[in-house]
Order: sequence, then structure tokens, then C-alpha cells
Amino acid sequence: MRIDPELAATLAAIVDEGTLDAASRRLQITPSAVSQRLKTLEQQLGRILVVRTKPARLTQAGEAVVRLARQVALLEHDALAGVGIDEAGAARRISIPLAVNADSMATWFLAPLARLSAAHDIDFDLHRDDQNFTARLLESGTVMAAVTSEESPVSGCSVSPLGVLEYRAMAEPGFAARWFPDGPTSTALAAAPFVDFDRRDTLQHEWLRAMAVAQEGVPRHYVPASHDYALAVTLGLGWGMVPLLQESAGLVPLGGPTLRVQLYWQQWNLRSELLDTIAVEVATEARRVLGGAPIIRRRTNPASRPNRGRAATG
Repeated sequence: MRIDPELAATLAAIVDEGTLDAASRRLQITPSAVSQRLKTLEQQLGRILVVRTKPARLTQAGEAVVRLARQVALLEHDALAGVGIDEAGAARRISIPLAVNADSMATWFLAPLARLSAAHDIDFDLHRDDQNFTARLLESGTVMAAVTSEESPVSGCSVSPLGVLEYRAMAEPGFAARWFPDGPTSTALAAAPFVDFDRRDTLQHEWLRAMAVAQEGVPRHYVPASHDYALAVTLGLGWGMVPLLQESAGLVPLGGPTLRVQLYWQQWNLRSELLDTIAVEVATEARRVLGGAPIIRRRTNPASRPNRGRAATG
């Protein structure tokens, strides 16, 4: 059995746009034609590929088909460039979906993408998530590559080290004077509010454990945006684990351990000149900003049957 690339691309458009109507506008065909293509593909495969919710949600079988569609589009783009059609200006722009954690996006990740966009006809589709969960977006076929804290390669992907994001417990001076007059003692830390990124962010929890303080019951504010998180700490909303790259002169360190998050670049294990070019540019910036190692294909996980904002591991 063969999967028609046009039908697979239609499924990818449905999940990217969220609805069949939106996919029809992108593909410049009628909604009924989109529906018919989807029905045909599901009948051919004997599988339900998408749950008709808003937005549309892929099933496990649908994820495998969308991953194929994205790989075909990438290889087609490379092939057209190889025969010089891109240089003639006749090729379509290609969308490259990537996953990245919020702190990387706010501090170093956008600069290499800007350089790449200036040199290539690329539309970047960024998916922001905690670096412990971006690998799941690779598994589902949602993205082609990801900044992740997972060293073990996702099925069908290669992994390379990028560098380390470092975090220190910081506070606004007035906040520190009010809540920690005798320093960040266990008693004071149990009462002082801190700023949490979201309910999956455990950086503050790990630091509290290192300071022999249980995080349960400690007051906290949730501020789920990297720039706003650092701003909230700077304004004295609470103390928080701030990336060294976002520290400002208006903050004072509370001491305790510096938490380090090792970041990796995972991408589809696919021979693509464009994807490799993106990987090299990202690694170059990571090496400059994070002190990362040059990008090398350290480990790969061959493709197999389908079976993780901030950080969850310091």
C-alpha cells in the first residue's frame, strides 16, 4: 500500500490550520474537497487519522502520516534547490516547524533563525514548550527538530549537545530585605512567595529542596512567559530562578546552588541539506551564547513504530 503524498499533505494542512475550512483556504480548494481527501485517505489506510475537534487533533496513526508529509515536503524542497529551481525564484517557500523552550526563545534562539530567514526562503513555525516535553512534538511529527533536555534520541531522530542554560535564585532588593532580613533561611523560604513559570516548571522546587525546604504550601505566583517571568521577579512579585542571560542589575542573588539545564538539538534523522543548515546555525549560536559544543551527530535512533517553557530538571 502506498500513501498518496497529496492526501498526506492535506492531512498536515488540517492539523496545522486546525479545521477543514481553514485547510481549504490554505490549499485553495473547497472544504468538501478537503473532506473528501481525508475520507479517501482514512478509507485506504483503514484508520481514523484525525479527531474532528476544534482544533483538529491527530490520532497516533495520523501522526505517522503527517510526519511522512513533512518529510516529503522537506526532501522535495531540497531536490528543487538541487536542480536550481529555488535560485530561479519559482519554488514555494517551505515551513519548518521547530520546538523550543521559552527561555531559549527569549534569550538566544531567535537570532540564528533571523539569519537563516535572510538567506533562505523559510517560514519558521515555532512551538513553545518546556524543554522536557518538546521531544514529544518530534514523536508526533508536529515538528522537524527541537531544543530539548532529553539526551536519548527520539525514535527516528539524531541528537547533539547544544550547551547549558544556567539559573540562579534571584530577588528584587526590596523583596529580599522584606522577606529575608536574616538571609534565605528555611523558615523565611517557607513563607516567602516565589514566581513559578507554570505547573510543570520544577526549577524553584529543586532549589528549595537543595535548601532543605519542602515546596508544598509555599506561596507562589504563576507567570507563564519568559520575559514576563524575569520582569515579575525584577518588580518584586516574588523570588525566582532567573536565567543568567536574563539577569539584570536590579536583582540580587539569594545564594544556594546554580541550577544547570543541559540542552540538546534533536532532529529527524533525514538527509536534508536545509535541516542540516538550520542545525549548524543553531549550534553556532548556542556555542557562542551557551558555551555549547560544535554540532555533531552524536547518537541516532532509527525510525520505528510510534510508541517530553522552562525546565523540569534544573
